[in-house]
Amino acid sequence: MLMDSNRLNELLNKYWNCETSLEEEQQLREYFKGGDVPDEWKETAVLFRYFEESKKKSLSDISFDRGIMEKVHAPSKKGKMTRLFYNSMRIAAGVVVVMVATWFIRTEVRKSTPQEVVDTYDDPKLAFEETKKALMMISKSFGTAEEQAKKINMFNEAQEEIQKKKESEL
Repeated sequence: MLMDSNRLNELLNKYWNCETSLEEEQQLREYFKGGDVPDEWKETAVLFRYFEESKKKSLSDISFDRGIMEKVHAPSKKGKMTRLFYNSMRIAAGVVVVMVATWFIRTEVRKSTPQEVVDTYDDPKLAFEETKKALMMISKSFGTAEEQAKKINMFNEAQEEIQKKKESEL
């Protein structure tokens, strides 16, 4: 089909701007179907031919379905040892992930818990003497605290007597 280059330019501009009618698009398809296309329109011709070929292909094609089904039902080329190796690697990877997660959790728990008290004396007699010293120091502090409590108690009694005298005078 012969077409004037001005008419072809006009139709292609309308086509790229999505303004062509169905008849004009058919004219373009017919023109680019032929093999006698100027060099400046070769790429456009390839595009139109691709569109035409794509229309012919469909997923309802029986050969397409048959090819897919053959690939799905084809026996596996992997041997039993290869499958066993891959499955073992998957299991090993899972075990490694669990072990690493456990290690991280354990480390975090150790960081958040306080350290245990450790014995500082190896000799039991020395430990006993140090304990006696500590208890004596505490005992002295309790004695001093008891004296202070007696003074406070005496002050409270004096205050109560003063209040009783004030109340009786009123």
